[in-house]
Parts: sequence; structure tokens; C-alpha cells
Amino acid sequence: MKKVESFFSILFVPLDFILLILAGISAYNLRFSTWSKNIRPVIFNLPFNQFFKSLLVIALVWLIILALSGLYNIRGVLKLSQELRKIFFACSTGLAIVAILIFFQRELFDSRFIVLVGSLIAIIYLSVAHVFVRWFQRRLFAYGVGVHNVILVGNSKTTESLIAEFSRNKRLGFEVSKRVRDFSLETAQELSLFIKDQAIDEIIQSDPNLSKAEVLRLFDFANENHLTFKYVADLLEVKVLRTEVSELFGLPIVEVKKTTLEGWGKVFKRIFDIIISGLLILILSPILILTAIIIVLDSRGSIFFSRRDDGSYVYRVGESGVPFKYFKFRSMIPNSDSMRYNELADRNLRGDGPMVKIKDDPRVTRFGHFIRRFSIDELPELFLVFIGRMSLVGPRPHLPEEVAKYENYHKKTLTIKPGITGLAQVSGRSDLLFEEEVKLDVYYIENWSMWLDFSILFKTPLAVLKHRQTE
Repeated sequence: MKKVESFFSILFVPLDFILLILAGISAYNLRFSTWSKNIRPVIFNLPFNQFFKSLLVIALVWLIILALSGLYNIRGVLKLSQELRKIFFACSTGLAIVAILIFFQRELFDSRFIVLVGSLIAIIYLSVAHVFVRWFQRRLFAYGVGVHNVILVGNSKTTESLIAEFSRNKRLGFEVSKRVRDFSLETAQELSLFIKDQAIDEIIQSDPNLSKAEVLRLFDFANENHLTFKYVADLLEVKVLRTEVSELFGLPIVEVKKTTLEGWGKVFKRIFDIIISGLLILILSPILILTAIIIVLDSRGSIFFSRRDDGSYVYRVGESGVPFKYFKFRSMIPNSDSMRYNELADRNLRGDGPMVKIKDDPRVTRFGHFIRRFSIDELPELFLVFIGRMSLVGPRPHLPEEVAKYENYHKKTLTIKPGITGLAQVSGRSDLLFEEEVKLDVYYIENWSMWLDFSILFKTPLAVLKHRQTE
């Protein structure tokens, strides 16, 4: 999802709320204007302050109806006709709700004129605003802002039609960065080199006649490189697939969703992360300060583990495989990080995968044993959550050298931000086999919900207290 699309979708929420308020005020002023009074005298008392309080509540309810209608879905630009239709039906539903409220509570405000005219003005204001913003957004497409850079895979007339249409109509928001005619192993290698230097958003299989091996290879390639995968579907697939189907100048396009954590879900999760991590930092600040002091008194070295033995920064791999600088409280003696790959390699309990876990690790300091036992060493990750590098809940953040050993299907865990805690952590923590951990992380990604996050956060303290083989 492009940041520009997210920006415009989020922008509509406060904009529509303001416009709904303005529509109500316009209807109120129109009713109390001299022109209106001359036609039909005002025989009721409706102070503006009283009206405005009711208007705020009604505008909020109206906004919820607009949201439930799907108007603010963050998944690309809706067709303008669809957007206007949603506005009309949502406003009609809002009018019906207000009419019902007035029926049961007459004193809300006693003017059918204001209700009817306000609804009509709301439709006009919202429609004009959405038409203008979408026009402006498509104008930006023409200048390359917010455009989806795509790779087309196929050797068919459909492919040629897509290339011609994308080239001719820039306001569709698609730019063909590269076209390949098949998806052989050689083509996959070629594209792997190509996308290292190019910002690619989507890969579209535009030829339904590719072999099954090519299609599977293409799908794995998209997952591995965190690209949105779409394909031109035949009529049978459109009827039977449980995917999101859209129309692009007469062609049915099917998008395979990578995770339920898209659109507003991602926005809500980020807001939740900021609020909760900020509160936890304030609440736990005495523990953070005390831990830092004891680390200094307990052993020589820095307070945080943030650099490798050679002095380079410690990195973890984040969302979409992008590394970020990582730090936590130091729990080991200085300059001992590389020992796990050398002197202590024979003590590794995680021979099933790329991760390294040392039992009875001799590098851990006296106080380090305590803070690792209760995961206090990981509390500084709250700052990484607050600035957006991590999330409260998500897959475990792994080292670049560990990720380099991933199989293709393991890279699905890099679809979202890593978390301080996660489904794998509360289901066994470091005692799980790597493959079991991956399966749990993939399940979380594909079935994300805020309720699942709440459940994992609730279980985390119990998981921390539970005994495990390694710290």
C-alpha cells in the first residue's frame, strides 16, 4: 500500500466530519435566513448552541455510517462512481436514522427543513470534496506521485493491452517498470537483480496460460520480495476464488492478500502501539533507570547492547526485510557476541533452523541472568515500538545473518513489523522449534485482529514467568 493512498484515505475522515458540520450549519442558517422566514415563518425555538451540540453527535454517527459503507477503506483508489454511490447511500441511511431519532425524541430539534436540506447539502459537500480530492490525486499520478510501479509477466494480447493502457492513461496510477514473457528460473534471477535497484510495488501475472510451475514460482517470488501479487483471472477463477477482485478497463484483476493487517487495521495497530508503548515507558521508567544503574555497577561495558564486537551497529530485520538499528539492555560481558558462532557453537540448542540459542551461556553476567530471565533486557524495545521500528505484537525480530539462511516460505514472517511479544513467544518462547515458531507467526499474520493482539498481550506476563530451557 502506497503512503500517498493511505494519506488520502485518512485525510477524508476529518475532512468529511468538518463538511458534515458545515452542512448542518448551512441548513440552519438557510432556515433562519430572511428569505426562508418570508416563505415560512419560524414557529419553534432552536438556539444555535443547542443545535450545534446535537449536530456534533449526528455528524459523528454519520461518519461511522460512511466508514461502515467502506468509503475509507485503504486499498487503492475506488472508482469515482462507486465512491459517490457510497456517499449517497450512507447519507440516506444517516437521514433515516436521524428521522427515527426525531420521532422518538422530538425535542432534539423541531425542523424537518433543517434535516432534509442538511442531508441534501451533506451529499453535495461530500461529493464535491471527494471528486476534487480524487481529481487531485489522479493529477499527481500523471506526475509520478503515488504511482504503483509494476512488473508484468506474460506473453499474451492481454499483456499488450495492459502495457498500452497504462502508458496511455497515466491517471490509472500504474507504471510498467518491466515486462517479462515467462517466469523461468533465469527470469526469476533477472528480476531479483532488477528489483534491487528499482522500487517495485506489484507484480501482475497478465497471462493466464503460464504453466503451474511458473505461477507457483512467481507467487513465491512475490512473497519473498514483499510485492503485491495480482493476476488476470479467467471467468471460472473469478467465481470460485475468495480473494479481492477488481476491474481494470474490462479485465477482472484478482489480488492475493498477504495479511489481514492492511488499511485501517494497520492504522489502528500503529496508534495503539504509540499510546501503549508511551504509557509503558512512563510507567516502567523507574525500572528502566534502576536497571541501567545496576548494569553499570555489575560489570564493565556499556548499558545497552547496540554494537557488535567489531564496533558496527547491531541490526535486526524489520518489515519487508528492511534492517533497522537495534538495542536492548546489555546482559553479557563486552565483546562476546561472536562467540556463539565460534567457541560456543557446539552448545547451540536450535540446530533445527538459523537461530542460535546457548544453554548455560557463560557470557551472561550475574545481573544479566536476572534481566534475561524476566525479559527486562528487552524493555528498551518499547522505544523502538514508539518510533515505529517495531510493534508491541508481531514475529520475533531476527538477525540479518539468521534471515539470510531463511527458506523462501520463512520470509512470510517479514511481511509485518516484528514485535516485542507474539503468538510464538506466548506459545513456548525459546523452547519452540524454529519451524513451529514460523507456523505460529504466519498464522498470526494471516489471521490478525486487534482482539488477537489483546489476547497475546494478556498472556505475555504469564509466558515471561514460565520456566524455559534458555534465557
